[in-house]
Amino acid sequence: MTEDIIVAGWMDYEPGDRDTMLKALVELGRHTREREPGCLDYAMTADPADERRIRVFEHWTSQQALDEHFTTPHIKDFRAAVAGLTRIGVGLTAHTVAASRPMR
Repeated sequence: MTEDIIVAGWMDYEPGDRDTMLKALVELGRHTREREPGCLDYAMTADPADERRIRVFEHWTSQQALDEHFTTPHIKDFRAAVAGLTRIGVGLTAHTVAASRPMR
């Protein structure tokens, strides 16, 4: 039995680079959700209170699915596309989910 993995946190970019990064992340997210059956959710959003910050939320069926994500062609294309952008901070944590329940 595998346990779900949640990746959550933030990434900060130079204000002029954040929108470019978000555009690339939207494309990456689309490919990830369409092409990776182990991806249950993949969302990167602009923080409305901080012009540098991108909020990160990913939900994976297993650690293996997350590990395989980093070997995909669309990840390689994404990394090449954003290589010139300046990240000034990051705080990401992977959580292993022991149990889940609906809130309502």
